[in-house]
Amino acid sequence: MGPLSYYELYELNHAALSPMRAAADMFSLLLKSPLNPISQTPLGRNWQAGLELFERTTRRYAKPGFGLGTTLVGGTRVAVTEETVWQRPFCNLLHFQRALETPRRDPKLLIVAPMSGHYATLLRGTVEAMLPRHEVYITDWIDARMVPLSDGSFDLDDYIDYLVEMLHFLGEDVHVIGVCQPAVPVIAAAALMEAAGDRFAPRSMTLMGGPIDTRINPTAVNELATGKSLDWFRDNVVMKVPFPHPGVMRDVYPGFLQLSGFMSMNLDRHVTAHQDLFKHLVAGDGDSADKHRDFYDEYLAVMDLTAEFYLQTVDTVFIQQALPKGQMTHRGVPVDLTAIRNIALFTVEGENDDISGVGQTEAAQHLCTNIPADMRAHYVQPKVGHYGVFNGSRFRAEIAPRISDFVLTHQQTKRAAAPAAATPVETAPPAAPPVAPKAKPVARAKPAPAKATPANAKPAATKPAATPAKPAPAPAELPADDLKRIAGIGPKLEASLNAAGIFRLAQIAKLTAKQATALDVRLALKGRIGRDDWIGQAKRLLSPQEAATEA
Repeated sequence: MGPLSYYELYELNHAALSPMRAAADMFSLLLKSPLNPISQTPLGRNWQAGLELFERTTRRYAKPGFGLGTTLVGGTRVAVTEETVWQRPFCNLLHFQRALETPRRDPKLLIVAPMSGHYATLLRGTVEAMLPRHEVYITDWIDARMVPLSDGSFDLDDYIDYLVEMLHFLGEDVHVIGVCQPAVPVIAAAALMEAAGDRFAPRSMTLMGGPIDTRINPTAVNELATGKSLDWFRDNVVMKVPFPHPGVMRDVYPGFLQLSGFMSMNLDRHVTAHQDLFKHLVAGDGDSADKHRDFYDEYLAVMDLTAEFYLQTVDTVFIQQALPKGQMTHRGVPVDLTAIRNIALFTVEGENDDISGVGQTEAAQHLCTNIPADMRAHYVQPKVGHYGVFNGSRFRAEIAPRISDFVLTHQQTKRAAAPAAATPVETAPPAAPPVAPKAKPVARAKPAPAKATPANAKPAATKPAATPAKPAPAPAELPADDLKRIAGIGPKLEASLNAAGIFRLAQIAKLTAKQATALDVRLALKGRIGRDDWIGQAKRLLSPQEAATEA
């Protein structure tokens, strides 16, 4: 490559063209002036079109904005505010806050945007379609050239860690959508969380046009990856960020290289589109010209990827194909897709997808063998390519409603299983109710002794010993213990236990194995009662007097 890398030559070329772009802008403004006598002549319109085309093909496109100011919720138009709720050096988590007059219990939806060259705004249509029925969050990945070298590295393992952190931040009952490249880290994070019994694992995951198994119907992108060695990619496409960007000297896969690769796959289509733009501008067809501008303002805005993330993804997903072979690991821990049992799975593909071939995403259905049949679904959208899977009219009309219905179905399933607030456990066996504590006065004074009458002297067999002389007060009437004293129980989990009728340490200490299993399943604790030894902890926390009294 000589003394200058391609990245440095790209920056030098961009700087050299800056005066010509400025001149093109100036002359374009002069030609558009109504005081210019040739502005509306054929010659003037041709000049204007040529100058705009030159400026657009030589500019650097900035990161676009989402621009979603409003949405329609329940037939009412409401304002939408975009806010950053979680931050890390390489990613922000954005929340689209809806200004609702009446609070709604819509499912939380985490959309994981691709970290593959384009910005998260490429999924503007996805966010817009989901806003009416969901509380939407999206990952906003940071351009690697804007991250100082002092902020450290970022690879595929870090990507998965970020997803797990976001799910913990958002809390329980979150549904995830992974679009294209994130399908692999999303399903890997889900498997790792399920295997660890993490209660913050998502309720459902929707994978759209993702390279789960690139051995199926390989595309030109897949063949390029498998046709080269990892060293080839390291030597030919990894470059250092030049001065004066904040990430100077960071090893990256430049966005302009990836964009060049994508455009070369359909170069004739892009050339034709720009020729049509010229014709529309000459003819004064403003609507068609605006559509072209909107699409290419988004498509040509690209970001750099860290070299370590890019190379690890190429190696793991495309060269080694480690996930479908059961060989993928995360920081040395195997990613076992059979561990996924409680997360509903929906896979979506486009019939004409030339980036992730048909069947590559559906492979997740065959790899996640322990997800029940009623918690999985697959859909192939006819007559759409890769971008039509998550954007466009067919997405809005046919794909988005299916995703929304799938999410709402599995959100409602959990709500139907949850008890009403402050209601004791009343499920039939095997979900036997926890043993209720015996009645004691609040002051813990000794009860008055019973009189020695013949009625009191009857044998125990004539009256069940477990039946008190007076109805036992409800648990809520007794002083509630601080259940958070048990390691592994936080405020949210304590509230869930209270809602299930568990208020006191003694109730937990007296759970039988059968009751503990039933409670674990009911509250979706994923084995936490046994793993954290709640029963043993509760017994140790009870004072000897309490233990003797509760016995």
